[in-house]
Amino acid sequence: MVKKILNYLWRAWLIILAFFLTIILGIPVYILSYRKKNYKYAYKFIRLWCIGMFYGMGMRYELINLTHKKVDKNRQYVVISNHTSIMDIMLPCILFPNHPLCYVGKKELEKIPIFGTIYKRICVMVDRSSARSRADVYRRCAEKMEEGNSIVIFPEGGVPDDTTIVLDDFKDGAFTLSSKHNSPIAVFTFIGLKEMFPFDNSKGYPGKVKVFFNDILEPTESPKDLKTKAFETIKKTLSEHR
Repeated sequence: MVKKILNYLWRAWLIILAFFLTIILGIPVYILSYRKKNYKYAYKFIRLWCIGMFYGMGMRYELINLTHKKVDKNRQYVVISNHTSIMDIMLPCILFPNHPLCYVGKKELEKIPIFGTIYKRICVMVDRSSARSRADVYRRCAEKMEEGNSIVIFPEGGVPDDTTIVLDDFKDGAFTLSSKHNSPIAVFTFIGLKEMFPFDNSKGYPGKVKVFFNDILEPTESPKDLKTKAFETIKKTLSEHR
């Protein structure tokens, strides 16, 4: 009982922390993101928000590089990982200081007061109930990449309700985008957040997340092959290091 109360208080701290960080850092983000060419400056404040949220909740991470490949400052990437927690959202921004990131995110989040207004500026929003909205994501992501931004997509498309699922099936979006726009895919695996910060508000604890940098997959003419390779890579890492 005491542990549950402490967890609820910890989650309440998340709301308080998010509110103040959004007020303090959201104003410059809102102003700077008004012009597309200034997004790289707005991104510095977005990244500070992510750092403040992640470390402010008592999280930290260990980066384990499983590839000899390096991220090129002059290329735009499609960044993917497994998705088990809202804290997954913070990590790509922390890991990519030199690549302004835009996320493909759920349209419903724009309804959140204050945060939603900023969210609309920095994300490519998709209404998953609309085929037209899903189809238009490719065009809008391509525009973001032409402006010099990289794209973050969680290819599972969300967190499955069944918590026994280790890795859900991947959607095609990230891999079609990579193939269509000749953008490499940076593959990461996050281990630990499913237990440390689950969607069950009565559970969780601060701790160290293991972040595996798996690979950089060069674009090919076959999104299906890219999807299969990325899925097997992340699945293997999860099975070996969980």
